[in-house]
Amino acid sequence: MSLHVGRGWLAEARKKTMAISEARKAEIIKEFATHEGDTGSPEVQIAVLTENIRELTEHLKEHRHDFSSRRGLLAMVSKRNRLSGYLKKTDRDRYLTLIQKLGLRK
Repeated sequence: MSLHVGRGWLAEARKKTMAISEARKAEIIKEFATHEGDTGSPEVQIAVLTENIRELTEHLKEHRHDFSSRRGLLAMVSKRNRLSGYLKKTDRDRYLTLIQKLGLRK
């Protein structure tokens, strides 16, 4: 018996994730992009992580015992912290503009 079920289950599993929707992610990328086609700048990455963190935080308020998601949340917060530290070190003006737009406290 094969363990491979097909691609249908994966698509369904992705729809049920707590990550932000593709449309919302595209909006964030458009808003924070530094140039056309930009998806990898620190600003975009921090903004997407922030949105994911906010959604996951709301999920964890209801599902307090979801420890796997809590671990993922901590990993996202750490990654955002590292990226913001990099941006702060390399270009402080961009960093200050970004945290003000996102409403982060630093």
